[in-house]
Amino acid sequence: MTALLDRFQQSARTIQWFACSVALFGSATLHAQTKPFTYPDMLMLDRISGLSVDPSGHYASFNVRSTDMENNKGVSTLWLKDLSNPTAPEVKLAVSEDGAFNAQWGPDGKHLYFLSARGQDGITQVWRTDINGVKAEQVTRSLLDIIAFRITPDGSGLVVSLAVFPDCDGDAIACTVQRKAERATDKSTGMVYTKLFVRHWDTWVDGTRNHLYHMALDGTNRIVALMPGFDGDVPSKPFGGEEDFSISPDSRTVYFAARVAGTTEPWSTNFDIFSVPISGGPYTNLSAANKAWDATPRMSPDGKTLAYKAMRIPGYEADRFVIQLRDQDGSLRALAADWDRSVDDMQWSRDGKSLFVIAGDLGTTRLFRIDVKSGAVTPMSTKGHMDAVHETPNGFVFLKSGLNSPSQLFLSKKGSRMIDSGATTMTNVNAILKTKEFGEFEQFGFSGWNNETVHGYVIKPAGFVQGKKYPVAFLIHGGPQGSFGDGWSFRWNPQTYAGAGYAVVMIDFHGSTGYGQDFTDAIQLHWGDRPLEDLQKGWAFALDKYPFLDGDRAAALGASYGGFMVNWIAGKWQEPWKCLVSHNGIFDARAMGHTTEELWFTDRENGASVFTDPSVYDTFNPMLHAQYWSVPMLVIHSDKDYRVPMDQGIGVFTALQHKGIESQFLRFPDENHWVLKPLNSMQWHRTVFDWLEAHIGGGPR
Repeated sequence: MTALLDRFQQSARTIQWFACSVALFGSATLHAQTKPFTYPDMLMLDRISGLSVDPSGHYASFNVRSTDMENNKGVSTLWLKDLSNPTAPEVKLAVSEDGAFNAQWGPDGKHLYFLSARGQDGITQVWRTDINGVKAEQVTRSLLDIIAFRITPDGSGLVVSLAVFPDCDGDAIACTVQRKAERATDKSTGMVYTKLFVRHWDTWVDGTRNHLYHMALDGTNRIVALMPGFDGDVPSKPFGGEEDFSISPDSRTVYFAARVAGTTEPWSTNFDIFSVPISGGPYTNLSAANKAWDATPRMSPDGKTLAYKAMRIPGYEADRFVIQLRDQDGSLRALAADWDRSVDDMQWSRDGKSLFVIAGDLGTTRLFRIDVKSGAVTPMSTKGHMDAVHETPNGFVFLKSGLNSPSQLFLSKKGSRMIDSGATTMTNVNAILKTKEFGEFEQFGFSGWNNETVHGYVIKPAGFVQGKKYPVAFLIHGGPQGSFGDGWSFRWNPQTYAGAGYAVVMIDFHGSTGYGQDFTDAIQLHWGDRPLEDLQKGWAFALDKYPFLDGDRAAALGASYGGFMVNWIAGKWQEPWKCLVSHNGIFDARAMGHTTEELWFTDRENGASVFTDPSVYDTFNPMLHAQYWSVPMLVIHSDKDYRVPMDQGIGVFTALQHKGIESQFLRFPDENHWVLKPLNSMQWHRTVFDWLEAHIGGGPR
């Protein structure tokens, strides 16, 4: 490791010193020689998200999450960019000093609404500020935290989400507050459950549900329950947000996507689209006929056509999302049904003639326009990862990232066929990156399983010298229905490996997304053979094509499904690897089926429930091949990972220790499936890179 990385093995005080040095570094060394981009650099970068544009297209607001390493937390602030003046710097709004997130412009364009827990009671409320961003005005005074909100198009009210007990009669908000107070004073700690989930992602279920309410902004403090008694969540847990509900252009109807829980919630992906009058009343299921996943309801500007995403196969979370259009008479039609891509996000064009869609495509995530009448699909961006986009009267404003850049704000040139071609960069967040060197990357293709084309990426190490050979980090993505492509990550970032002197190889094996639904489906019942064949053939292809890859100094690393594959490789493909890294990976497939929470996933991927046909879980069960393990392995797992429970990681480490294989076990008691706290992430990276350094080195030869 370099001297800089060694410094990070000292103390939190050293980390604080680094943070201060970064602040000074930007202005003092703009013209200095670039240095490799490293994981300490990555962890201290600011992170842009939450793009919102005012109705006139004049101003863009966004959140910047900075890292407070000393206090081991991220700090979110609200920023404003004048889009009419590209050379003027973005401005941090003073109101965000007390915390601000999920900002949205009001329909009048004069006020910016946001969530904050700045009040004396510490309850998250909706606040607002004007264009100057100096003074914050409290908008709501709820007794419960506001989880998400939307402003009605006429500006007369808000639709908010609150966590309430759905079995409360009458005023569920007051009832919930009272119940929580009673629980807080009860000295007994037992909790009785009568159905699953009992825990989900990283939280034990407490009996509350996220429900929508309409709050008037006319001074009356009128609150109307829109989902009384509904046994389900909006937003959905654990990752849902404002995308799960919307309001009609005339401000009279709320549309939401939700799953009725009942006793089948852990086995069901049957989300439906519901409508409810904003004044209250019975909610109506608009997609009851489809027993698979319906999501993201969006009404057209003229209020005549509801668009939403729909899957076809019940119980399959990685099925293709196709756009459904529902007319006023209830008739349905699929839009661009033959387009073999799954819709990630979508929004109506201002004129209502098209839908703008973000979707994965051959290792990239691009913007497309789909004509509502013809279903014609037109690409609107090139490479990289489109993170968010807004159409304005003057063009497109968007956030975009890539393998060599975190997300930045851009403004398209008017009339551009590809909105990112020649777009103007509107932000200067993370100016320090101008002093950093990234590894050059290239996408490649080869013949994988079934002689089908499989894609991957290779990244040269920073400071690459022609004719030298470099150790290799072979990164395996999770999901398994995911992708390691042309996008930025603050967890598994290949450029941090390149900055430490490693070449990187990543393969989008069968099961990956963005290559057509058949390609994604191919991994079902085949976790250990078809993807492994792709990884083996991709590795051989890369070694032959790129002579700078040192096949004698290579490590395989992965998390989640990638961790499963590392555990599987340990018993099936040991030859190329000098060491392995398995993060939160599956070790015993049967035990995973017994203890994970989202059971539709294990049932679908294995073809049966572990309780009805446990033998199928042994087809690709790493535990059954641990007797053949021989390669040194670093194992990482976290206590609050309820998706792949902690016993899986302990099992891996126990097997390694039993066989006397060199191994380490890194445990995080306060993390979930991911490692998110800054100091924990620092320790994760330090431990991983020290492991690689010890086994494959970190430089050319």
